[in-house]
Amino acid sequence: MILMQTRSAESEKAWQDGVMVLCGSLDDVCAKTARPVGVFDERVCAFLDEVSRRLMKDKRAKAYPDVMTFGFFCRRGNISKLAAKYPDEGRMGRGLVLHIAPSNVPVNFAYTLVFGLLAGNSCVVKASSKDFEQVHIICDVMNDVLKDERFARLRAAICVVEYPRDRQDVTEQLSGICNARVIWGGDQTIEAVRRAPLAPRAYDMAFADRYSLAVFSADAVLEAAEADGKRLAQLAQDFYNDTYLYDQNACSSPRLICWMGDEAAVAGAKRAFWRAVYDNIKDRYPAEAVVAVDKLLAVCRTAVTIGGSRIEEMPDNRIMCVEVPELSAELPELRAAGGLYHEYRMDSLEPLADIVDEKYQTIAVYGVDAARVRDFVIEHGLRGVDRIVPVGYTADMGLIWDGYDWIRSLSRIVALA
Repeated sequence: MILMQTRSAESEKAWQDGVMVLCGSLDDVCAKTARPVGVFDERVCAFLDEVSRRLMKDKRAKAYPDVMTFGFFCRRGNISKLAAKYPDEGRMGRGLVLHIAPSNVPVNFAYTLVFGLLAGNSCVVKASSKDFEQVHIICDVMNDVLKDERFARLRAAICVVEYPRDRQDVTEQLSGICNARVIWGGDQTIEAVRRAPLAPRAYDMAFADRYSLAVFSADAVLEAAEADGKRLAQLAQDFYNDTYLYDQNACSSPRLICWMGDEAAVAGAKRAFWRAVYDNIKDRYPAEAVVAVDKLLAVCRTAVTIGGSRIEEMPDNRIMCVEVPELSAELPELRAAGGLYHEYRMDSLEPLADIVDEKYQTIAVYGVDAARVRDFVIEHGLRGVDRIVPVGYTADMGLIWDGYDWIRSLSRIVALA
């Protein structure tokens, strides 16, 4: 039996020896007393709508845009729109799903839980062991909603836990009883979790560490700069949401910025854009010393790896940009979080064909036709890029992620002959 402690007055040592349950009951969920249900089950949808309603009114939640975004996602109107995209083909959940959430994006644990529930499953989610207040806010609200007798059945279908990443024994216990496993993290995390054996019919969905980029039309940025100023300020805010809001740690956060246009247009667009971004972040994004050192080391690695790279002048180290003379397959390994960007000017999308592999996840676009970019990815048979979205929407979670369809991947069809 797994040792469990709730978040209360229990000793720190007891917590270190076991598992912290943040939401639900681990014993009930592991006992599989809640059977699989159909996709977009009404009780699940009602539960999420109530969670949404309470989060949107929660005073603590209002301090965290990512929590408010999650609450807005869970509202009934949005879930109904998502459900309408799936025909009635006799789908139901597979059973118990174990989710290993990433350590660097606080609210991801909640989205992966919701997707598992909407697919008709019971879920155990290992949240990040980092002390994110967002995790506790969402779990507190979910716990309160689960007290409602309308959602009594879901008490045995939802559990959020924390435990140290080196507790492989816990991962093995949970893996041994699950029907599917969702793993978020870097290659080492995925490899470690996969050492825990699954039942014969169980399987993994793995969301590995990825790398994302943005493609800007220089002319479009200049046009925004020459307007009344609001458009460029909005672009800077959208870029902040994609990058600085998550310290650039999300896989979907752009790290390579590709500028399309002639040299003069690109030079002017970059000046206007980065000035607007700096004005947006200077009073709310701290310039921490350790982050600055990490970025400087990454800049040095870039200079050694890609000859002719040039660091661009910025007001301070909240923004560090390195102009590279060529696109290199090594760019994903030359990154650092907290506001480091590699920049490249190009006349067409063609240079991307030489570097985009399975490591690349999202392309954010501004002033560039997203359909054109998708056609380019398909026509060139690129192994990477699963999403093309406008700047400002890279972190928006959906039922299609990294090329997976959550509902179809975590459910099964009861077929009629």
